[in-house]
Amino acid sequence: MSTTTGADGVAGTAGRADLAPLVRAAQGGDGLAVQELLDLLTPYVGRLCGPIALQDGPDATQEALIVIFRNIGRLREPAALFGWARVIAVREAVRIARAAARSVPDPLDDVPARDDPQLAADVRDVLERLSPAHRAVLVLRDLEGLDEHAVSALLGVPEPTVRTRLFRARRNFRKAWER
Repeated sequence: MSTTTGADGVAGTAGRADLAPLVRAAQGGDGLAVQELLDLLTPYVGRLCGPIALQDGPDATQEALIVIFRNIGRLREPAALFGWARVIAVREAVRIARAAARSVPDPLDDVPARDDPQLAADVRDVLERLSPAHRAVLVLRDLEGLDEHAVSALLGVPEPTVRTRLFRARRNFRKAWER
């Protein structure tokens, strides 16, 4: 049996015939269906939230899953489950990352010196230096492979803003990486 990757980026979900009945059962309050959807969505949501919310990725994942399952009844088209979940996950990850940035700034004294080879190897450290908005646009464009129009719709900003953020995020990432 071959594993396929759907447009949603989730292995094994492309063409899943049982997704619609599963979503409908979860919407009807079936606990087993909810658990199965949770098992399907958790790694996907975590993969989206982690690079955006960084150390708060698990919290963002949990918050996104809570929102998803509180509002599962509002999902009209079961085939749109992963796209709908992506919108919620990105929104929650950005919200959590912004809240964390406001409440507790990361200590910069732990950052390696410019000539330290560890700096080049630590992508996470470089990502921490970017704003949540820049991390979000990088994840959606470069990891998820979405086009500017889709990123614009997910983040709720105009396409020119997406292009500007992407340009700045890549430039800032490159600068931090080369230090």
